[in-house]
Parts: sequence; C-alpha cells; structure tokens
Amino acid sequence: MGIFSRLSDIVNSNINSILDKAEDPEKIIRMVIQEMEDTLVEVRSSAAKTIADQKDITRRIGKLEKAQSDWEKKAELAISKGRDDLAKGALVEKAKVADMAAHMIEEAAHLDEALKRNEDDVVKLEAKLREARAKKASLQARHNTVSNTVRLRKNLNDNRIQDAFDRFDKVDARLDRLEGEAEAMNLGKTETLAEEITNLEVDDSIEKELEQLKAKATGTANDNKKAAAKAKAKTASK
Repeated sequence: MGIFSRLSDIVNSNINSILDKAEDPEKIIRMVIQEMEDTLVEVRSSAAKTIADQKDITRRIGKLEKAQSDWEKKAELAISKGRDDLAKGALVEKAKVADMAAHMIEEAAHLDEALKRNEDDVVKLEAKLREARAKKASLQARHNTVSNTVRLRKNLNDNRIQDAFDRFDKVDARLDRLEGEAEAMNLGKTETLAEEITNLEVDDSIEKELEQLKAKATGTANDNKKAAAKAKAKTASK
C-alpha cells in the first residue's frame, strides 16, 4: 500500500468519525494537517533508514569486490606453483563471492528505487501540506465571517432590541404630547399692561445703550483720523 493510499484511508476514517459527531470544519482540517505532518515525519524517517542501508550495502559490496580480487590472486599463485587443484578451489570461492556481490548490487538498486519513491512522496506531501495549511487559513476566515454574521443577525432579530425601540417610540410620543401641552398653554394668551410697560422700558434701555456705543465708536474713529493727520503732517515737514 502506497504512503498516500494509507494516509487517505487514515484521514477518511477520522473525517467520517468527526462528521458523525457533527464537528466543525476547522477541526477537520487541523486533523488532516496533523495526519500529514505525522506521515511526513514517517516518510523522512524511512528515507533516512534507506540511506543508511545504502551506505551499508555499498560498504559490503566493496568488501566482496576486494574478496573476489584476493581469490583471483590466490588462484594465480596456485597455478604458478603447479597446484591446479588449489587454483580451482580459489576460483570456486571467487564465484561464490561474485554471486553474493551480484545479490548485493541488485538489493542496492532496489534501495535506490525506494529512496527515489520516498523523495517523490516527500515533495508531494509537502505540497499537499502547504495546500492544507492555506485551506485551513481560508476556512478559519470564512468560519469567523459566518459566525459574526450569524451573531449579528441573531442580535438584529432579537425581540429585546425591538422592545427597546418600541419603548423609544413611546418616549418620543410622550415628549411630543408634553410639548404640545406646553404650546397649547400659550395659545390666545395676551400680555398684561404691566408686562407691556416693562417691555417698553427694556427696549428704551437697550436703545440708549446702543446710542452710547455708536457715539463711542464715532469718537474713537475721529481720534484715529486726527492722529493719522498729525503724523502725516509731521512727516511732510521733515
């Protein structure tokens, strides 16, 4: 089973469990991200083990190749000494070592393929992880917006708010009635003789004060003109 097939089975199983409990979308995406992060750690760990196995096999292949060379040299020595039987035995051992080396080389090729798959899995998984994290941010933003909208609409539809506005309307109506009563009390009302005389006295006092202010302003203006004329004459004499 491929790493993504297994991850898909795990994620789908957990999502179905969450959906059965009517969990929120943010929890689902957090769970997916957690599963992917855990799987990424597992894939990297598997890749590290594969690399270690590759180094071990490479080392063993080197030893077997050296052993083949040693047995060949021993066969050559036996032939030079006229010991064909020993030379034959050395060649048999060389063949055994060569067979072991061939198996090791084949195993190394399988490890290369496994490492390449691990690398591809890591690249794909990291891309999916970035996508999931972006999706999580998007879901969170949408969830916050929807939650705020629902809360706002609940408030707008809350009967307590409508009751408050109804009370405001009643207060407005009561104030309108009181203002009307106050205005109605002045309807058809005329000033008494004493009130008319008092108003005349007030008007006369204001008129006198106004005349005084005008005279004061006129005198100030004349003084300013005289001072300006004197200054001009003085300047001309120089």
